Amino acid sequence: MEIKLHFMEEGQGFPLVLLHGNGGDSSYFKRQIPYFSKTYRVIAVDTRGHGNSPRGDAPFTLSRFAEDLKELLDELGISRCHLLGFSDGANIAMYFALRYPRYIKRLILNGGNLSPWGVKWSTQIPVVAGWLLLRVMSVFNKALVKKWEILDLMATQPNLTAEELSALAVPTLVVAGEKDMIRAGHTEKIAAAIPGSECVILPGDHFVARRGSEAFNALVENFLCEGAEKP
Repeated sequence: MEIKLHFMEEGQGFPLVLLHGNGGDSSYFKRQIPYFSKTYRVIAVDTRGHGNSPRGDAPFTLSRFAEDLKELLDELGISRCHLLGFSDGANIAMYFALRYPRYIKRLILNGGNLSPWGVKWSTQIPVVAGWLLLRVMSVFNKALVKKWEILDLMATQPNLTAEELSALAVPTLVVAGEKDMIRAGHTEKIAAAIPGSECVILPGDHFVARRGSEAFNALVENFLCEGAEKP
C-alpha cells in the first residue's frame, strides 16, 4: 500500500464504511458515527490528501481514491461491507462499486454526480473560475497546488456514465436534498440507471446528512435493515 489512510472506527458488527466529500474529512459524519456504531462496525475514512491522510505520489483522482479504499479494506480484512458516500465520496463509491461489486452488500449514494455537469451552475461556475485562477497562480506559488488539486476533483471529475451504472447489481439507495447543489434531474438519472435502486429526496440541501441527520439516519437505517437477513 503506497500510503496508509487515516480512519475513525467505532462499534462492532457488519462493517459500514463512510466516505466524506470534497475538501472534507471523516468528521463530517459526526452525527452518523455514534448512531450507526450501536449496530455496525463503522469505519469513516479520510481520503488521500484529506484530513489526516497523506497525499502520497499517486494521481490525485477519484479513480485512485477508489483503489485506495480497496487497499484499506484488504488491509483490514474486510471482504464485504455497506458503503455510504457523500458528494465526492458518493462518486468514489460509484467507481469502487463498478470495479469491486463483490465487496458491497448495500450502497448509499448521497449527493453524487456522474460528471461535473451534474452540479448546478450556481455552484460550478465559481469552482471552475477558482480552478483556472489557481492553475495559473500555482505555477508561481507551489503552496497553492494542493488547493488546485481539490478544485480539480470538482472541475474535471467524475467521468462516469449511466450506461456504466446499469451494470450494477448492488442494492442501492440514492439520496439528495430538495435544495441540493446537484441537479434534481441528475440525481434521478443516477437512480434510474442503477437497476432496482431507490431514490429519496429529503428536505434540506447538499449537507442533509449533517443538517437533517435525524431523517437521514432513519432513512439509511431502514434501507440497511431491509437486507439484514440477506447474505
